[in-house]
Amino acid sequence: MHSSAVFLIEFGAIILGLGLLGRFAGRFQFSPIPLYLLAGLAFGEGGLLPLGTSEEFVAIGAEIGVILLLLMLGLEYTATDLVSNLKTQYPAGLVDAALNALPGAAMALLLGWGPVAAVVLAGVTWISSSGVIAKVLGDLGRLGNRETPVILSILVLEDLSMAVYLPIITALLAGAGLAAGSATLAIALGVAGLVLVVAVRYGRHISRFVSSDDPEKLLLVVLGLTLLVAGVAQQLQVSAAVGAFLVGIALSGEVAEGAHGLLSPLRDLFAAVFFVFFGLHTDPASIPPVLLPALALAVVTAGTKIATGYWAAKRAGISAKGRWRAGGTLVARGEFSIVIAGLAVTSGIEPRLGPLATAYVLILVIVGPLTARYTEPVAAWVGRRGSAQATDPDPDPAPAPTRDLIPTPEAPAEK
Repeated sequence: MHSSAVFLIEFGAIILGLGLLGRFAGRFQFSPIPLYLLAGLAFGEGGLLPLGTSEEFVAIGAEIGVILLLLMLGLEYTATDLVSNLKTQYPAGLVDAALNALPGAAMALLLGWGPVAAVVLAGVTWISSSGVIAKVLGDLGRLGNRETPVILSILVLEDLSMAVYLPIITALLAGAGLAAGSATLAIALGVAGLVLVVAVRYGRHISRFVSSDDPEKLLLVVLGLTLLVAGVAQQLQVSAAVGAFLVGIALSGEVAEGAHGLLSPLRDLFAAVFFVFFGLHTDPASIPPVLLPALALAVVTAGTKIATGYWAAKRAGISAKGRWRAGGTLVARGEFSIVIAGLAVTSGIEPRLGPLATAYVLILVIVGPLTARYTEPVAAWVGRRGSAQATDPDPDPAPAPTRDLIPTPEAPAEK
């Protein structure tokens, strides 16, 4: 059979399968990410039916998926919002980083993977899934809750931190020395700072330049600009994803809204391809040996995320119920954890890191919506039970003396 025909059959089967998996996940109201990862495992190395001719195209589609994920995330925020969040919520961001990155780094060091893998796994455990969390908030009807701005502020700070973090791990994975790594970080910070300044001061002019009443022209200009900036950023050894994120920040107003609507289907398509691509490069037989460390890491970092959300909501003056809801909502990990792990997988620093990250994300992307829904009721039940036990009398009290036990003179008999 001709190679192009085989490619069309393989890629068409992948897209059709992803569509059916997404429909199945939507019916049961949970994230399709774990199903996409499992599909990649099934058709990748050591899977049931390894792919042939379409794998190279899937790899390119996966890179576009990462770029679109970060672009769409940048479109959600304006530069002014980001600056405001940095000023008011940075303590919560620091607590988030400390509580959730350190367990990942410690696990990598305990497994003997070295400092570079420790930095990578720290990012995997640190970053929550904005996509999964946004969907959960909408499904649970909590977008108007008082704790929701706190949750979104932490997510924004995590996303901003990627502008610094991704260039660092890119330099580390490339084996760059201290001088080259410092130069890369300086370039990344300079570019990020410059884009933020330009977005704040000249965002309307940029949006006016990109704006078009024709959806086709708007789509082509925004997509072309994003890919161009992402390519230039990658050429400068700054992550392409960061470049796409900064483009999203620079666009605002009606242009951002229009681009969001036009690019959402493309984002969903290529993001699904990205998750499949990550699964393709993970041998299913390599997951069982790292399942126990992944489970332990998931338990620990689920607790630290709950603690992060609770502390941040308490600092914002939210009630106890809202604090527990904020903490439980932040547990889910997903797309960005896989993006970070994917960089390490392609560099080949540690063969077990990819399987561990896959198992870890599979666990928490399933558990995350459950903790978002049930953390607050469980905490309330535990609190009621604890207070009830504190106020209950001794279950076996000593019998109090009664009049029957006190000797009294016998009453005279009636005559």
